[in-house]
Amino acid sequence: MNRTARIALMFGGVVLGMAAPAFAQTATANLNISATVNKTCTITTTPVAFGVYDPVVANATTNLDAQGTVVVTCTKGAGTRIDLGNGSNFSASSRRMAGGTDFLTYELYQDAGRTTVWGSGAANGNNIGAAPSRAARTVNVYGRVPSGQDVSAASYTDTVVATINF
Repeated sequence: MNRTARIALMFGGVVLGMAAPAFAQTATANLNISATVNKTCTITTTPVAFGVYDPVVANATTNLDAQGTVVVTCTKGAGTRIDLGNGSNFSASSRRMAGGTDFLTYELYQDAGRTTVWGSGAANGNNIGAAPSRAARTVNVYGRVPSGQDVSAASYTDTVVATINF
């Protein structure tokens, strides 16, 4: 090895020795990490659109059925019950759509057989249970306009508020 290379090697070793001091002691501490995940849910709906109600022929003796949905997306473990309000034209224990001065009676159900009326509260809401994941859950709303109603020709509407309780 030539003299220049030896000097460079010695100088490098001196520099490295000065750059890396030897530590004789250490100390430790815990660094705590935290986050909070709040329960949260969103709710959207698709309409229960009955279409044409014919009180003279088709629906004189046959109910008019339709289906809509409530879509609920919740934090995993959240969400227990969907409540449906009575609607804007509720009267005498009946949900009604308004069309001018007439009303067309209808009902909303939790089941396809249309036997369990869907309302609100612990006894009448639809208990869907805790969310198994954050994936959206679609719940069907089954509607029925009873046959034989004597109503005027008009467009009938109502608004029902859907609420998720979590």
